[in-house]
Amino acid sequence: MEIIIVERERHIIPDDLRALFPQHKIQAFKTAAEAVPHAGEAQVLIALAHNVSDELIAAMPKLRYVCSLSAGVDHLWTCKSLKPSVRVTNGRGIHGPQMAELAFLFMIGLSRNYLRMEDNRSDHVWERWAQPVLVGKTALIVGIGAISEAVAARCKAFEMNVVGVSDARTQSPGFDKIVPRAKLLEAAAACDFMIVLVPLDERTHHMINADVFKAMPKSSFVINLARGDVIDEDAMIAALQSGEIAGAGLDVFHTEPLPKDHPFWGMKNVMISPRIGGMSDIYDKQILPVVEHNLICLQDGRLDDMRNIVR
Repeated sequence: MEIIIVERERHIIPDDLRALFPQHKIQAFKTAAEAVPHAGEAQVLIALAHNVSDELIAAMPKLRYVCSLSAGVDHLWTCKSLKPSVRVTNGRGIHGPQMAELAFLFMIGLSRNYLRMEDNRSDHVWERWAQPVLVGKTALIVGIGAISEAVAARCKAFEMNVVGVSDARTQSPGFDKIVPRAKLLEAAAACDFMIVLVPLDERTHHMINADVFKAMPKSSFVINLARGDVIDEDAMIAALQSGEIAGAGLDVFHTEPLPKDHPFWGMKNVMISPRIGGMSDIYDKQILPVVEHNLICLQDGRLDDMRNIVR
């Protein structure tokens, strides 16, 4: 087989795959545009879904399999040249540790008002105040999957109450209670932290909106690790400015990169990270077993035995 890898960082190491599959021709490029002239004979494309272009897909008439290194593959459906017969898998199931740790960075940083500490450090001000603890607080996790279970397990280690929102599941490890989406407002009214992890689709677009913010306690925080458009940003800005909610930790946004003139940058109750939730310094080691397994299945003709099949 011929395999094309599009990777500009370290989500996967091409030489690791070459060592595992010396019988295959494996070419690696930093961008989709660079790969296009070399893609005519390739049967496999390995890349983060959002780094794939329709031009590259169109240049791969023999394409049989797209191995997305990312969990989200919604960008692939915008590639009009992607044939329905092409197998697609994603990288779900490996992001739990890094996503959970970012959730805790936000929960601890927001509740203890770490941004105020940083302002004081810059101004050389020594100011002390009682530090809130997570023990006994309620984390409401919207959307339940492998990442949510990783967050829930760590919340229980901090002696927190964990409530989930899902229409697909009624119980899951680490959750004290799971309610359907129809009861989101009721659950929001009792949370200290709302951690958004639901996938983006037609049903979840602006799922977290003005009604949700009004239902939440004024002392509560929103943490978005899902997709920017799951939250109505205009409604959230209004809620943050009015004190309807206490603050927010945001890793994803409607527009990325976040525009320099966006109101979030100047808000003292908002922590911002540049869409790094799924990243880790061991990502290549986390994803390699999934990629290896799926390539073995492909070469053996066992497509239904692949992991993380999306299509």
